[in-house]
Amino acid sequence: MAKELDGSCRPLDAQRRALLGFYRRGCFADAALGVARLALRGGVVRSGLLRDGSGPAWGARGVVVVLGLLAWMGGRDPATAADRDDDEPEAPGLPNLYLDLRTSYSRVPAGTLSFGFSSPSLSSAIAAFQQLAATGPATLTRPTSASQGVALDVPLTIDLNDRITAYGGFSASTSQGPVGDWSDFAITSWSVGMQAELYQQNGGALPTVTLQSTLTRSVPSSPLATTSLNTVIEFGYALDADETRGLLAGVQDTRTTVDSPLAAINRNLVGYVGAYYQRPDNWKLTGRFGVQSFGGARLLARPQLQPFTQPIIRLDLDRMDDSDNRLFGVTAQIAWTPKPAYQLTLRTPLYAVKD
Repeated sequence: MAKELDGSCRPLDAQRRALLGFYRRGCFADAALGVARLALRGGVVRSGLLRDGSGPAWGARGVVVVLGLLAWMGGRDPATAADRDDDEPEAPGLPNLYLDLRTSYSRVPAGTLSFGFSSPSLSSAIAAFQQLAATGPATLTRPTSASQGVALDVPLTIDLNDRITAYGGFSASTSQGPVGDWSDFAITSWSVGMQAELYQQNGGALPTVTLQSTLTRSVPSSPLATTSLNTVIEFGYALDADETRGLLAGVQDTRTTVDSPLAAINRNLVGYVGAYYQRPDNWKLTGRFGVQSFGGARLLARPQLQPFTQPIIRLDLDRMDDSDNRLFGVTAQIAWTPKPAYQLTLRTPLYAVKD
């Protein structure tokens, strides 16, 4: 996540300062007012923002109106913009922008689905569902068989501020069923979502409340195409002022619909508790332990995928920087179905912009 904002915004009294102000998180109002003043003096036209033929007089008035609206939406008092102390530190610049690459390997017992925790497991489950749909009834019931897969999740992620993150991208995978060779590596789904801290503890008695919601659609479209909504709400209670140690508790709800009325995937619910610890050298270890309850599934004329309620465990080891941005991460997950399903995920974010 991005560095915490200090809430200060310096007055904008030059063209470059005004333009850069647009990229300051939390300082839109001051930036808007600064550029609006330049527009009234003709500065917008002289600076080249409006070229010949675009109507300088109309353009300047339009910029004033639009930026005035931004100032109003920012909820800041225009009269106080010039009264701030020039010695106050500047707010951060551009928000974090990166590809949060996740490469995962999964192995699931035949005849079941394991959604597990979060997006990598969900994309693997969708690929496994397509594989099961194409598998003969006899292979689904083999007691010693298992399916395995390799998935690559490529979400473009932007940290809008220290509380809100938005992302969207695609997942590609290859899988091997209980019999047969590996399938071709291809895009299997796309997803969009967001994560928001609804409440921050900040040393108080109440825990931080985080909400994450992801919409996933399988591709290509087919009678067995699926649409999934994965929602997680997590409570994090820090045990120290630096938030290097803490406790976790949360619930994950996954609901999946199938385009064909001849197939259905029932609700998957995970409840868990956990803890985290971050060392002074910024290595962070997080553990979550809980119970996964899967309602089963029906696949055309195939045998029913039986429901189950079984334990699930996940361990995360992450390397963070001083601004709490993830540099590298490894996740290991075991979910009993009731036989164990395994997943190992490697996280290697590629930053285009990093605060």
